[in-house]
Parts: sequence; structure tokens; C-alpha cells
Amino acid sequence: MKRLEHGIEVLVFNSRWLLAPFYLGLVAGIGMLLVKFGQEFFHLLPLVFEYSEADFILALLTLVDMSLVANLLLIIVFSGYENFVSKIDTAGHEDRPDWMGKVDFSGLKAKVIASIVAISAIELLKAFVHIGSGGSGAESTAWGWTEQDKALAWKVVIHVVLVISGVLFAVMDKIGGASHGSDTGH
Repeated sequence: MKRLEHGIEVLVFNSRWLLAPFYLGLVAGIGMLLVKFGQEFFHLLPLVFEYSEADFILALLTLVDMSLVANLLLIIVFSGYENFVSKIDTAGHEDRPDWMGKVDFSGLKAKVIASIVAISAIELLKAFVHIGSGGSGAESTAWGWTEQDKALAWKVVIHVVLVISGVLFAVMDKIGGASHGSDTGH
């Protein structure tokens, strides 16, 4: 019976390697995002003198948005792989990020929600710049709201919900950390 138990435990422990293809897929996703980033950059390049300031800022914010998503994916790949699959042995490489190997699951959640809030903020900023640049003046609907007004209101609501969620995650982690003492591994 002990041998069966040990066999099951080895199987369960080694099942963590089933996550490796997910992280490799996210690495491929970063590569695909790089292609889209390059496509957007080279599309913007010849138009730099033609675009108005607002349109140029909108285009740059799209590049910033893609960069934030790529950063988020990289954080998830590094932290997720190290937390759930195996330690990444970089043999003291000088370019190893300081946070690598130190972000536990709780820290990963905080970084993910912070990145999502930053991405949402960029999208909201793009919407505000679009309004300032004289975006389309659609017909008014109920209460005098245009479709653009409704879309902007929803973006603000979603952003506020994401910010509140981030704060609640941080509070829950703080409470959970305090109730388990300082020697917890989260």
C-alpha cells in the first residue's frame, strides 16, 4: 500500500510538467505580440508627420498598451513556471531580473491585477484623448447620451471595478498574511 501511495504522489508531483506547454504557449504569444507591435510601429512610422498630435498620441498609447501586455505575459511565464513547475536556473546571469524567483503566488496575483489596471487605464486614456480629438458625434439616445458617451461610461465603470478589485486583493492578502504570521509561504 505504501508503494502505491508513493507512486501516486510521484505521479501527482510530476503532473506539474503538464503546465509547461501553457508557459511555452505564452512565450509564443509574446512573439506574436511582437509581430503585431512591429506591424503597428511600421504602420505609424510614415504617418508621423501626417497625424495630428492627438492621433499620434493614440497610436503611441496602442504601442504602450502592447508593451504592458507583453510585460504581463513575461511576469506570468517567469513566476508561474517557477512557482508551479520548476526553478529557472540562470546560473547567476547578470541580466536576471531582481524579482525573478521572489514573486510568490500572492505577489503574482498583485502584479497581474496591477498590470490589468494599468492596461485599463491606458484604454481609458485613449478614449479620453479620442474625445478630445473631436471623435465622432453620434446621435443622442436616452437621457441625451451618445453611444460614445455610453461606451466611455462603461470603460470608466470597468476601470473602477478593476481598481477596487486590486485593492480588495491587496487587503485580502494583507489580512491573510497577518492571520498566518510572517513565516507563511503564501
